[in-house]
Amino acid sequence: MKLKKLLALALVLTLAVSVAACGKSSKDSEENADKVTVKVGVVGEDNAMWTPIIENLAKEGIDVQLVSFSDYTTPNQALDNGEIDLNAFQHHAYLDSEVQNNGYKITSIGDTYISAMNIYSKNIKDISEIKKGDKIAVPNDASNEGRALKVVASAGLIKLDPNAGDSPELTDITENPLNLEFVEVDAANVYTLLPDVAAGVINCNYALDSGLNPGKDSIFHDDVNFYTGNSYNNLIAARTEDADNEVYKKVVDAYQSEEVKAVFADVFKGAYIAAWK
Repeated sequence: MKLKKLLALALVLTLAVSVAACGKSSKDSEENADKVTVKVGVVGEDNAMWTPIIENLAKEGIDVQLVSFSDYTTPNQALDNGEIDLNAFQHHAYLDSEVQNNGYKITSIGDTYISAMNIYSKNIKDISEIKKGDKIAVPNDASNEGRALKVVASAGLIKLDPNAGDSPELTDITENPLNLEFVEVDAANVYTLLPDVAAGVINCNYALDSGLNPGKDSIFHDDVNFYTGNSYNNLIAARTEDADNEVYKKVVDAYQSEEVKAVFADVFKGAYIAAWK
């Protein structure tokens, strides 16, 4: 009798443990079922701005996973064919070109930042010290030179033909009261030319690579409001058919936050400027 009772008790305990385990497994399954995974394509590994986004969306059951690419062509291919859900690495001008040239059915669902192109100098401390006949170094490729000229114009040193839009050329300078000379060099070499010119306009990535602090070392700082359009605004892109996806909209909202602005200022030293309104 005692043996039968012990066996019966053991059976009851086993069933109880099994039921509890099943109950826990079921609960875990329900929780996992409620989670949504969003794969976001990025370029490179320097993506500190995504840390608060990932943490905040995790509280809402949205698991944001960054997928890093080493080049600028693959992320749009991967988005278009469904390998990832979103990407965040390009500005509007580049996306427009990619769509036109490759027929991608992808679109912007929200702006993120512009990469600051500031004016730096090793010879003067303030933009007001630029004098007649000084030399200004600018990148020699069309896209970066156009932005550089917009920044120089916004500093009040020259005036540009408004019909040139956000991509002016040297021939679009309508007024140059100080008779400034523009020295055109590869964007990566503007920094090395600083000792020989009054100032230079440097892309933020080259400024950081050269040890400059964009927020503190520049004598004139870039701004979103210098541009009439959004060509140079970076963005989050989705497949066109998913443009109204509510989860993806939450990703955009999480990006366009004060926490991300703080990362721009603290981690990236002002190299990125929030482009959303």
